[in-house]
Amino acid sequence: MVGPHRQLRSGATRHLSAGAPLHPPPPPPPPPLLLLLSLSVAVVLAPLLPSALAQNDTEPIVLEGKCLVVCDSNPSADSAETPSPFSGPSSLGFSVRSGGAKVAFSVVRSTNHEPPEMSNRTRVIYFDQILVNMGNSFDVETGTFSAPRKGVYSFSFHVVKVYNRQTIEVALVMNGWAVISAFAGDQDVTREAASNGVLLSMDKGNRVHLKLERGTLTGGWKFSTFSGFLVFPL
Repeated sequence: MVGPHRQLRSGATRHLSAGAPLHPPPPPPPPPLLLLLSLSVAVVLAPLLPSALAQNDTEPIVLEGKCLVVCDSNPSADSAETPSPFSGPSSLGFSVRSGGAKVAFSVVRSTNHEPPEMSNRTRVIYFDQILVNMGNSFDVETGTFSAPRKGVYSFSFHVVKVYNRQTIEVALVMNGWAVISAFAGDQDVTREAASNGVLLSMDKGNRVHLKLERGTLTGGWKFSTFSGFLVFPL
């Protein structure tokens, strides 16, 4: 026996069997074009998602496909000092750390007067004017620099002789040993400089000064300079 008719919105009739359950029609399958577009977007965006591996606070952090961040596993004892304007993360993707305490000096001879100390056997070359003495490691009374910490140091000097036809030899002496020397002996000029420079590995307490190994500075050595600084600690 045929059951009653139900009127649909479209105006068509649908025959229902007595007692038959009603089920909603299944959703239509997605259009093939939409499915293909979703897969394409996923494939394009996958390589752009950076992956990072952080092991702990003292080990390197590797950003795959991006950069390498190098961490300081042995920080300097002077890290509590005022940070350098160059310290901290850089735009290149690695960390730049301050090298430690600031040590630098530069001294100059302001007159041609020869001090009485030059007449002794030490023949240490003295400087009477301090331009820079960061760390207070240069003693103007003795003309000597004392390393405040172990590290690599840079030194340079220019000793000028004026109206002196004698050849002079100037040595940079560390702990009594002449490391380097420079000469000035041109007799056709009235002013000439003996100049040289060096990098030295020094322990804390090592001492450096300039010594006149040959000749005299009786004509004066105004504008002569002696400079040095800590390149990096060890």
